[in-house]
Amino acid sequence: MHNLAIALHRKGDVVTGSDDEIFEPSRSRLERDGILPLYSGWNPDMITADLDAVVVGMHARKDNPELAKAKSLNIPIFSYPEYVYEQTRNKKRVVIGGSHGKTTITSMILHVLNELNIEADYLVGAQLEGYDCMVNLSEANDIAIIEGDEYLSSPLDPRPKFHLYKPNIALLTGVAWDHINVFPTFENYVEQFEKFVHLIEADGALVYYDGDEILRDLAKGAPKEIRVFPYNTHAHEIRDGKTYLTSESGEVEISVFGKHNIQNLNGARLVLNEIGVSDTDFYRAIASFTGASKRLEKVAETANFSFYKDFAHAPSKLKATTSAIKEQYPDRTLIACMELHTFSSLNKEFLPQYEGAMEKADRAYVYFSPDVVAHKRLAPISAEDVREAFGTANVEVFTDSSVLLGRLQTEEWDGKNLLMMSSGNFDGIDFEKLGGEITPS
Repeated sequence: MHNLAIALHRKGDVVTGSDDEIFEPSRSRLERDGILPLYSGWNPDMITADLDAVVVGMHARKDNPELAKAKSLNIPIFSYPEYVYEQTRNKKRVVIGGSHGKTTITSMILHVLNELNIEADYLVGAQLEGYDCMVNLSEANDIAIIEGDEYLSSPLDPRPKFHLYKPNIALLTGVAWDHINVFPTFENYVEQFEKFVHLIEADGALVYYDGDEILRDLAKGAPKEIRVFPYNTHAHEIRDGKTYLTSESGEVEISVFGKHNIQNLNGARLVLNEIGVSDTDFYRAIASFTGASKRLEKVAETANFSFYKDFAHAPSKLKATTSAIKEQYPDRTLIACMELHTFSSLNKEFLPQYEGAMEKADRAYVYFSPDVVAHKRLAPISAEDVREAFGTANVEVFTDSSVLLGRLQTEEWDGKNLLMMSSGNFDGIDFEKLGGEITPS
């Protein structure tokens, strides 16, 4: 929401806003652009008849007094994905969806466009290096690149966000059950992707990962008027810890690694082909892509040690990320840590989905906070519940982050790699500080 507010302000619109609480980095970014609300809370007097629109975020409940005032004045009310569509309805909309890899593919596409000096509107769900705002809206650009999240649009609108963008070009990375507080069954979750495919504009295109059986079925049922393009892992080789793409124009050394990243890269290539970027230009531009923030991001490195952090938390993401590190550095011991942090991951009914998710690690440390479980009002889980769910002998479970941190600080790291995976921060572990402490001299 704060990125959208900043983008509209920079576009020249008059933007005001309110919230019950404003946290960093939103607060300092809004203040930098001169649109930080003067106080916290709701004030119906802010809602006047001269407003063109009200955009609703996740904290605006149905009984919100400002919302009630807007309704009484018949002011158009939008969720933020609805309003992004309104701002891009006359553009070619590229929507990147799927249970994993959305941010990475979106950032790959934006990187290539930037390298080729092609301007585009965009919406990305995470902070990317080199950008001070993750939404860009303009009158001039003909293309909009949108990361399409499947979570709800707002408390007032239970539709998944990606249903509202109506793509001209869509990409789907895969379907792995998530957000079980919203989609209580796997079938219900899959149904959202089926609906998305049927919301692609006529004469549009669907790019999808062909290794996902569910996506293959959805592609078969796609409307006949759209073009369908499957993709797989790009041909590549790994030599001396470096990855090279195999292309018709020769080898291309890239900075990212792992099959998941190389699948993502191939999907991005096909999307860019659809908006007029040649393979030659794609390979030239993608060579300098170093990855999306918090997606297999390097924290520290020596000749015989690497420390990576990753946003991974869902079972499929854990498998992909641990496999990528092990494949890239087969001769090093891999110690992989993950935090059960989301509503789904801490749900006792969902835990069995993690079976085998960390099996590629030599040692797998799984952390969760019983206090967070209680805060989310979930049924208690035990360390034994978690160990049984992951189902491999390499797993050790921690319920105190200070104990886990102590274990990592006293490890001898020469000849080993560390991988930290979470959508949180292990209850306050400073990854940069830890990297400085454990990196072998």
